[in-house]
Amino acid sequence: MKTTDRYQRPIISLRISITNRCNVRCFYCHHDGIVAESYEMSPDEIFRIAKIAKNIGVEKIRLSGGEPLVRKDIVEIVSKISSLDFRDISITTNGTLLGRYAAELVDAGLSRVNVSFDTLNPKTYRFITKRDYMENAREGIKKAVEAGLDPVKVNMVVMKGVNDHEIWDMFQFCRENGVILQLIELLKTENCEEAEFLEDYHYDMNPLEEELSRISHKVKKRRFMQDRKKYFIDDGEIEVVRPMDNTEFCKNCTRLRITPEGKIKPCLLRNDNLVDLIESMRRGSSDEELKNLFLNAINKREPYYAETCATKSS
Repeated sequence: MKTTDRYQRPIISLRISITNRCNVRCFYCHHDGIVAESYEMSPDEIFRIAKIAKNIGVEKIRLSGGEPLVRKDIVEIVSKISSLDFRDISITTNGTLLGRYAAELVDAGLSRVNVSFDTLNPKTYRFITKRDYMENAREGIKKAVEAGLDPVKVNMVVMKGVNDHEIWDMFQFCRENGVILQLIELLKTENCEEAEFLEDYHYDMNPLEEELSRISHKVKKRRFMQDRKKYFIDDGEIEVVRPMDNTEFCKNCTRLRITPEGKIKPCLLRNDNLVDLIESMRRGSSDEELKNLFLNAINKREPYYAETCATKSS
């Protein structure tokens, strides 16, 4: 049975951030305070969260971080979640450790993977990540395809003056390897310091989307993914992800999130309405009590851009 929020949006997927540790230091990433490894959610705790989510109608689980593959128990985590028979289990990763784990993760029940990979140029990769792991990431992508993960997607954050000239090279790499390319627009921020950063690196996707519309032989709109478009070109595929100031993003949002601290995050763009789940779990709360915390979080969901929606419709 599906659970819906007050705006009749079904809760279909749950994104669980299982760590905020990472083995790269991408300069555009928001480096929040680190949760001590000893305090991270255990595989059994993650399993219990997933089980309750399944009971309220969640169909899909995505594991993220930080970098989820830095957890040495990642295969165990996936295996436990897989035992609950979700429709889809996926991971978002930087790919640097994916070559090591891809086959095991498939055996454990992983369905698909998104790899954050912004450049094919070693110098640019080092500039973005402060590490020399580009070949590891390339190999991880190829191993994921070989292992049978489907689809494998490359998430490329497009940055003006950094990698915007590499879009078609990356598309060619993805097409040759049977991978879908997702072009990510740099996210806006209300932080004054980061606003200057955005001005420096934000890349306007409008001309690109116009070009994609002209040259693609098919365009598909994804309703439950903020109405974003998939462009089919020859035997390749490009998605453009533009979350900023997007009323469709809120209208069609079907996802809840769990932070690395074990709190339910009803809205991607807010941090003032979190519901603490893990502390209650560790105090011995029953499954029914934890389910009620989930329902409380769902009840707190409201469109972040609701005022924008109202303004545009008036």
